Amino acid sequence: MALYAFAAVLLCWVLWAHNMAFGKKLLPIMGNPSTALAIKLLQRNGSTYIPLADYVYFQFVFAAITVILLAGSLLGRMNFYAWMFFVPMWLTCCYTIGAFSIWGGGFLDKPDGISIIDYAGGFVIHLSSGVAGFTAAFWVGPRHSRDRQHSPPNNIIHMLGGAGFLWLGWTGFNGGSPFAVGRTASLGILNTHICTASSLLVWLCLDMIFYQKSSVIGAVQGMITGLVCITPGAGLVESWAAALMGVLSGSVPWYTMMVLHRRYAFFQKVDDTLAVFHTHAVAGLLGGLLSGVFAKPSLLEMMYGRNKYNPGLLYSILDHRPGDGLRQLGYQLIGALFITAWNVVFTSLICILISRIVNLRMAEDDLEIGDDAAHGEEAYAVWGDGERMPTTSPWRLQATPRIPFLCRRII
Repeated sequence: MALYAFAAVLLCWVLWAHNMAFGKKLLPIMGNPSTALAIKLLQRNGSTYIPLADYVYFQFVFAAITVILLAGSLLGRMNFYAWMFFVPMWLTCCYTIGAFSIWGGGFLDKPDGISIIDYAGGFVIHLSSGVAGFTAAFWVGPRHSRDRQHSPPNNIIHMLGGAGFLWLGWTGFNGGSPFAVGRTASLGILNTHICTASSLLVWLCLDMIFYQKSSVIGAVQGMITGLVCITPGAGLVESWAAALMGVLSGSVPWYTMMVLHRRYAFFQKVDDTLAVFHTHAVAGLLGGLLSGVFAKPSLLEMMYGRNKYNPGLLYSILDHRPGDGLRQLGYQLIGALFITAWNVVFTSLICILISRIVNLRMAEDDLEIGDDAAHGEEAYAVWGDGERMPTTSPWRLQATPRIPFLCRRII
């Protein structure tokens, strides 16, 4: 699912989606869909003084990451044909709308009006992926009950390796967002690691206090929530604020995941496989709101220039102008509500439309089998462990091709 999404998003991005997110304005929420392939365009320097081809690719990776995060809510039961439809539709109808509205000059990116502080995607990427993933999981339905009750990582050592790559990669995620090597990028990188370390330690301590054991999986979850929480304000807050944001990102999502999720039937009904809602939607919302509290005026000016954003609430109070900070915090709430509402509505519409073409969910018999039923191959095929096909040649060279499920349904 991740490999397909990365490839499909790239082609969609350069063919129409990039300019929907960052091109000329068509509507207050959307740019004019057009290709980003013209060589004269790609070799031209953008407003950030880097070749536009670099900018197109950098923003594509953000878009692809968002879709891949969303997939974490749907693992283990979504029909792959449905996923193939879902990726380009969601990218077009949801991601580009949020990106243009907040980053691309849309109605939430107006220096003389509402301007949302979102340094590197707390709302555009993490809140949208968490809300959309949870919504899509509702429509796809849950895994079998036994799979939900016991689904540990296949290999915790591999999980730790992936977590290390993720933490390392976030340096580029937040450090690259100013599009220049300088003070903002340096501060963004340092704050990213301070917040993440604080969040991991708080999550670990909470596990030890309430469960008497230090959980490796919990530590990784705390790491992720710290990375997500600092993203909307990484280069815009002081380092002490980044540490405080880490304390909150290690405790608030912990509470929603470990307490509220188990207490309320609605959360139990929706099978969010990798808890994307808690680690990304909750942490992204928290980070976006805290950025409206702790964003420092001088850092905002260094990143964006003068008079685009109101100062964070804390600094407006210290400056005896609390109205400015309250206004900015209100703008942050408006942005969060817009991203949440848009993704709930349009993710639902996309799922309903796809369900009229193919089944959103794998067949129940296929769910019993898993990867072999979905793709005709197994992630861990042990010789002699119930193998049905001869091992002298690849399975696909022996199997008789069948008409694809989609074609059979249309016929």
